[in-house]
Amino acid sequence: MSSFKDFSRRLRAPLNQWYGERRLKQYHAEPRDLDGVVDWAMSFGGGGYFRVKSLQRRPEILRLAQTVRDLKPKLTLEIGTASGGTLLVWSAFTSEEVITCDLQDPTYRARLYSRLAPPGSNCKITLLGGDSHSPEFRKKVIAALAGRKVDFLFIDGDHTVGGVTADYNDYKEFVRPGGVIAFHDIVESQPLPTNQVFHFWKKLREVARVEEFVVDPKQCGFGIGIMRVPEGGAPDVH
Repeated sequence: MSSFKDFSRRLRAPLNQWYGERRLKQYHAEPRDLDGVVDWAMSFGGGGYFRVKSLQRRPEILRLAQTVRDLKPKLTLEIGTASGGTLLVWSAFTSEEVITCDLQDPTYRARLYSRLAPPGSNCKITLLGGDSHSPEFRKKVIAALAGRKVDFLFIDGDHTVGGVTADYNDYKEFVRPGGVIAFHDIVESQPLPTNQVFHFWKKLREVARVEEFVVDPKQCGFGIGIMRVPEGGAPDVH
């Protein structure tokens, strides 16, 4: 099934690429304020390898976008590129580089995604493909960081409790004091049994000061949580 899906994507790639680049040109045609960036992240469109989409609740991602904008990050690290919607947001407010990581091979999407930053921006976008839990992939991230500390880390990859805990513990050390670590899908009720971020979030709340951007605590899915890294560094969670 996956091989057929991949074949179908390759077959439609030229048309999807044309459409994606057309939409990117429209996005870049005029300056976008914060609301405009978020709206485009949620409705950019496209298909296959060239799809840009953010699966978020607008009020929640808007508050996170405001937080990132106010943070004025030089360097952003994202675990879980997915369809690139949040990458579009981070690239609008990061001044030097966004490093985004995903299980999928980034080769096809690189042509479009690497140009998401607005005209005039010096923000470089680096796409890394591989398993964020593997030591080899962590070495890739370390090489890309080149000794620099991250201002903003967004964890939205493996949603199992073991997966999100590993991503947090493996990458939190790269975030500077005063930087922000954010998590997606923190509410308890989730549409998939593998969405278990809530269980990790409960543990983090016990050892750190956090904020929650949630439209309705009883909603199914979504919800964003953030932690500002203290001077002594982010605490371990087990």
